[in-house]
Amino acid sequence: MKRIFILLAISLLLGNCTFAEGNQTQSISSNMKYTVFSDEDNNFGLKDSQGNVVVEPEYKKMIKLGNSWIIQKRSKYGLMDNSGKYLIEPKYRHVDRILGKYVKLGNDNDFGIYNDKGETIIPPEYTSVDILFGGMFLTKKNYKYGVCDKEGRVILENKFDDIYMPKPNVMRIQYAGQWYEVEQIAGGEFVPPEDIQNIKNNGDFKVTAFVKDPVAASGYSAVTFTDYLLKVFSSISPAHEETIDDLMLSQGADTVNIFIKFTWLPKYPFTFAKNYYHNLRAPNNGPLADVKTELIQKMQ
Repeated sequence: MKRIFILLAISLLLGNCTFAEGNQTQSISSNMKYTVFSDEDNNFGLKDSQGNVVVEPEYKKMIKLGNSWIIQKRSKYGLMDNSGKYLIEPKYRHVDRILGKYVKLGNDNDFGIYNDKGETIIPPEYTSVDILFGGMFLTKKNYKYGVCDKEGRVILENKFDDIYMPKPNVMRIQYAGQWYEVEQIAGGEFVPPEDIQNIKNNGDFKVTAFVKDPVAASGYSAVTFTDYLLKVFSSISPAHEETIDDLMLSQGADTVNIFIKFTWLPKYPFTFAKNYYHNLRAPNNGPLADVKTELIQKMQ
């Protein structure tokens, strides 16, 4: 009888030891820390806290994003977890880390926002996505602007000519040539209400229609060939700035390399021509937008 009790005690003890060992392994696994290392060719990989190689050094860049890594393989960017599994395939030319917890990836018309799990916050269907006050995102599609919140909910659809925020509590919107200012007069940073369509009836906001350029809208300025010429050439500077931005984005987070290595020079003419064409063609806020609007007003 005693032997049975002894055997039961031993089995329970072994069971507890096994359970503790399992928990310890799980704890070690969940608390595992990973460090970036490089090989002699300056390619980067990952090692765990015990020094084991988890990810072979085959990436030009590895940038921490929450519990994952923004990676560059050859000239393309994507997202990878600690085990080396791709959360987002490295197929994008441009990358940007936003607010420390989001990544913006895209080529030309497929920019989107993702979290560190590779989950889509804003779908990859925009020409550009930029951060606004309050953690909102300004999106652009087919030359029209819209706004999404940080959860990806569409606040304003992409049907506006231009949108910008001069202050954290003020948003200016251009629609059909008319500018509107929406000011949040209660609270702090701009937080659009859920019923955005009836914002005029919301006491926390003040909506004002105004003219951004009163001289042009007054009808006293003359539209001449010189105006067109100046407007056309005025697109050169924005196109140059956008070209530099594009080429720097293509370098990822390490933007200084573009000026040190001069790798941007062969790409500059083609990128500039593309940006200049898009700026000139933009129907709503391009260099000829004001001239076109003024002509329409004169013809009415």
